[in-house]
Amino acid sequence: MTGTTLHIPTVETARLRLRAPRASDFEAYAAFRGSDRAWAIGGAASASDAFDILCAVIGHWQMRGFGRWIAADKATDAPVGLVGLYHPLDWPEPEIGWQVFGGAEGKGYAFEAAVASRRYAYGVLGWRRVVSLILPANLRSLALARRMGAVHEGEFEHAGFGTLQVWRHLPPEAA
Repeated sequence: MTGTTLHIPTVETARLRLRAPRASDFEAYAAFRGSDRAWAIGGAASASDAFDILCAVIGHWQMRGFGRWIAADKATDAPVGLVGLYHPLDWPEPEIGWQVFGGAEGKGYAFEAAVASRRYAYGVLGWRRVVSLILPANLRSLALARRMGAVHEGEFEHAGFGTLQVWRHLPPEAA
């Protein structure tokens, strides 16, 4: 029998393990996607839609060769967010995106995982350009982009999200 083998690498940071999504992560992901906290990524979603979205996260790795990871606490393996590289067809270029689940916000997990994602994009994938696309009202994400040293480069008009700010993540040699 032949088939497709999907490889999603694991990346470790001081406190986190960035790993492939698992069925056991669904409850935490669905709770996040069903909450008001999902306002900046399209709004609350039903459990059925959250399942489809999480499956698409896995499929992105197959289609693009990169994607987003579940950010899990290294000590407990509890999922704390979804962070990584993303490039849907209607995006102008690849981005680093972050979502932090309830109870994990304000602990620096998004910063830690996003920096590891940027390091992976530039160091492993050999990228020369990567952005984060952020709604202007998403003040916490704007602050995180600034903290990472990203530079506000302009705006992008998206059919579904409206105006998104484009934040350029500088390559290591420019940082």
